[in-house]
Amino acid sequence: MKKDFYEILGISKSATPEEIKKAYRKKAIEFHPDKNPGNKEAEEKFKEAAEAYEVLSDANKKAKYDQYGHQAFDGGGYGGGQHMNMDDIFSQFGDIFGSAFGGGGFSGFGGGGGQRRVKGSNLRIKVKLTLEEIANGVEKKVKVKRKVQAKGVTYRTCPTCNGSGQIMKIANTILGRMQTAATCHICSGSGQILDQKPAGADAQGMLLEDDTVSIKIPAGVVDGMQLKVANKGNEAPGSNSIPGDLIVAIEEIEHEFLKREGENLHYDLYISFPEAALGVSKEIDTVSGKVRIKLEEGIQSGKILRLKGKGIPSINSYGNGDLLVHVNVWTPKTLNKEQKQFFEKMLTDENFIPKPEKSDKSFFEKVKDMFS
Repeated sequence: MKKDFYEILGISKSATPEEIKKAYRKKAIEFHPDKNPGNKEAEEKFKEAAEAYEVLSDANKKAKYDQYGHQAFDGGGYGGGQHMNMDDIFSQFGDIFGSAFGGGGFSGFGGGGGQRRVKGSNLRIKVKLTLEEIANGVEKKVKVKRKVQAKGVTYRTCPTCNGSGQIMKIANTILGRMQTAATCHICSGSGQILDQKPAGADAQGMLLEDDTVSIKIPAGVVDGMQLKVANKGNEAPGSNSIPGDLIVAIEEIEHEFLKREGENLHYDLYISFPEAALGVSKEIDTVSGKVRIKLEEGIQSGKILRLKGKGIPSINSYGNGDLLVHVNVWTPKTLNKEQKQFFEKMLTDENFIPKPEKSDKSFFEKVKDMFS
């Protein structure tokens, strides 16, 4: 079972962004591979801290985590669903360590001279899902256009930064001369520049290619939720670069009959006067197929039938919501002569005079029950 992100960093849910950053820096320095060479346990804790910081430092991800827990990012390596690798950690969060590991730079896994691995840009797509796909989970194959390094492209050491990825600057301040490190503007911090490129490649040795990506979407996702497929974004120039990620935004397709409210579903069932009076068996739609329900004779309009577990699964694996069937007795808008005569006779029939029982809840009581 995955550890709680707040517990990993040793902070509370009310921690400020600065407190979250400070707590991560403390943990990361404590378990950094350079301080714990060959220590697998320290390496795992280092990864856990980075994984927790990746989510809690992002306001949108933090809100989803607070609401749904780890399940908000599960389903095939999206977001916090799996351990990050060392390259991801060093490329994304290296600046947090400051000078803790050698002169204004970040050594990277296994040591080094400040050069960082450049990460490619992220790609974003929308995936439309039916209510049935959301209820059951689904694997989607999508085509995306990605920038990839052209075959045969070569890179050489950047002459401006000598492969370090950084340029040292001296500035005169009121405190005296101060040395600062800035990302090399020629190689963007990769320490490499283009040497040879194949025909058709752009100025950075990249090509735009079609790629088919398989996305495993867990059951219970909500409209607007974003999933991450690691390393399926654009590649970056350089022999030591890593690809960006593919960000998948979920878009829910409106169902013809079912209306979603969180994990519960609502269904409007219309029946006739005779069906309400005599009772009837009806077939209705659910996200797992059609089911048949029996309505007792004398059922009232506004009655709500609850079908347990026939709703949407919780993204946190807390079980399924329910399907609420709203019974509506349909009143015909026009009557023929014979029908009118029948109902005129029934106006004075005692059996047709409304006599609500105490057990018959009012509309407001039903609404209250729905939200309680």
